[in-house]
Amino acid sequence: MKTTCAAALAAAIFLVYPSISTAQKHAGAKQQASKKARRQEKPSKLAAQIEAVLSQPAVARAHWGIKVTSMDGRAIYSLNEGQLFQPASNTKIFTTATALALLGPQTTFTTKVIAKGTFSSPGRLAGDVVLVGAGDANLSGRSIPYVPPAMRPKVAPGQEPSPGPAALRYLEEMADQVAKTGLKVVNGDIVGDDTLYPWEPYPQDWAIDDTVWGYGAPISALTINDSQLTMTITPGSAPGVPASVMLDPIAPYYTVDMSALTTGPARSGNHLQIERSVGSKVLRVYGSIAVDSSPEEEEIAIQDPAEYAAAALKSMLEARGILVTGIARAKHRISSDDRGFLQASREAIPNMDWSRTYPPAAPASACTGNCGAVPERVLAQHISQPLIEDMVVTNKVSQNLHAEMFLHNVGAAVLGDGSTVNGARVVRAFLTSRAGVDPDDFVFFDGSGLSGHDLVAPRATVRLLQFASTQSWFADWKRTLPIGGEDGSLVARFGGSSMKDRVFAKTGTLSEARALSGYIDCASGRTVIFSIMVSAHTPGSSADRIAMDRIVELIGAAE
Repeated sequence: MKTTCAAALAAAIFLVYPSISTAQKHAGAKQQASKKARRQEKPSKLAAQIEAVLSQPAVARAHWGIKVTSMDGRAIYSLNEGQLFQPASNTKIFTTATALALLGPQTTFTTKVIAKGTFSSPGRLAGDVVLVGAGDANLSGRSIPYVPPAMRPKVAPGQEPSPGPAALRYLEEMADQVAKTGLKVVNGDIVGDDTLYPWEPYPQDWAIDDTVWGYGAPISALTINDSQLTMTITPGSAPGVPASVMLDPIAPYYTVDMSALTTGPARSGNHLQIERSVGSKVLRVYGSIAVDSSPEEEEIAIQDPAEYAAAALKSMLEARGILVTGIARAKHRISSDDRGFLQASREAIPNMDWSRTYPPAAPASACTGNCGAVPERVLAQHISQPLIEDMVVTNKVSQNLHAEMFLHNVGAAVLGDGSTVNGARVVRAFLTSRAGVDPDDFVFFDGSGLSGHDLVAPRATVRLLQFASTQSWFADWKRTLPIGGEDGSLVARFGGSSMKDRVFAKTGTLSEARALSGYIDCASGRTVIFSIMVSAHTPGSSADRIAMDRIVELIGAAE
C-alpha cells in the first residue's frame, strides 16, 4: 500500500513538472516569436512608409535604389540595392576614403620655385625659373581649417563682409622668397610645371559645357585658386550703356569680348551668356543686365592652370624688380599610355601593402643640386596644409577639382604616375581588396563624380561606409561629411526637422541623378548606415530631394 502511494505520488510529481516545463517552453517560444515579430514589424512598417513616399506622382517615375544597415552590417531595408546608379558626388566618398587610408591625414605637399640653369653672377640666371606643382589643391585664398557657417563672423545689416585672404597670397609669398635670394635677371622663361600628372585636363564624359565654369575646371598638379577666376558683370549707368566685366584675381591671361554686352532697362532682368571655345583664351560675354541689378558673379575655369600660374608669377617677379627676358609658359607631360581605361583600371596591384601609408610623390623637377644636364637650385617653396584639412573642404562643399587631385595623388604615390587611370586603379584595388566591395558593383572614370560614366550600386556605398567605421582613420574621415542643417552641402537640408545635427552624409547631384549616403543617429540612440540614389528624375524638379529627405527622417524615426 505504501509502495503504491509512493508510486502514485512520484507519478503525480512527474506529471506536474513536465507540464510546468512545457508551459515555460511555450512562454519562451511566444516571447521569441514576439521579439521576432517586433524585429520584422519595423522593417515592414518602414518599407510601407518608404513605399508611400516613392508612390507619389512627382517621384514615382524615377528609378530609386536604397540600402540601410546597422553599423555592423545587419540589413534593415533595401530597394534595388544591387542595381547601378549615377553616384554624382557620392563618388567623393570612395576617392577620399582611399586617399585618407593610403596617404594619411597629416600628409603635406610642397610646391617649389626652382632656378634651372647657371648663374653667370649671383643675381643673373641663364636659364628658366620653374614653378613646380606637387598636387597641392589649396594655393588659394581659402581659409583652412573649414569653419561651419554658424561659427563664422556675423555681418551686420548694410555692412560689407570683410575681404578674405588674397587669392594669390601663396604665389606672392614665393615671389617674395625669390626676391630675397638676390635674383635680378632671368635670361629665360617662367615655367609652370605640372608634370607630376600627365596632361589629362578632363576625364572621360565630362560635358563640354561644364569646362567653362569653375566646377568643371581642368585638372593640373599646379593648381592656383582652384583653377578659376571670379567674373563680375556690372550694369552701366543707364540703359543702352555698355556693361563692364572684371576678372579677379587680375593676371595677364584671358581676353574678354564684351562687344555684345549691354545694360537693359530697370526691372528687365538679367539675360547673360558666357562662352569660351575649347583651347581658347577669349571669353565672350553677351546679353544684357538690368540697370537696377546688383553685379552678377560667375566662377570661370582657367583653361591651362600651369600656364596661368607661370603668367601670374612672372608679373609678380617683375613687380619686385626682377627682369625676365623670356615668356610665361606651361610644361606638360603628355600621356603615352595606350591601354583602354576599363582594362587598365581593373589591373591588380601586385605586392600591395594595405597596412602602410605612402608618401606623396615628388615631382621629377623638384630635385636639388644637379639633376641631369642642367643644374637646379630651390629659390622658394610652400608647404600645404595637412591633407585632412583639404579633405574636410572637399567633402563639405563638394569640391570637384580637389577630389580629382586626390585621385591623381594616390596614383602618383602608389604607382609612381599620377594619371587618371592609375588613380582609378588604386581606388578600385583598395575597394575590392581591402574594403570588401564587390568589383561588379561600381565603375569610376574620375574622382569627383562629374563623369556620366560613373556607376555605383547602393550596397557598394553602404559596404564602404561600414568598412570605414571599423578603421583607425574613421573619426577623421567622418568629420569631413556634411552635417544635416549645419554645414557644407547639407546646410539647407534637415534644419527644420528632427534630423538636424543627426545626419552625416555626402550629397550628389548631376543632371537627373541625385544621391545621399552616410550615417544617421536615430531616435533610438543607434546609428545606421544608408545610401539613397535616384536616376532619371524629372528635370528641373526638387521633388526627388524632398522625397529623399523624408525617407531619411523615416529611417531615423524607425530605428
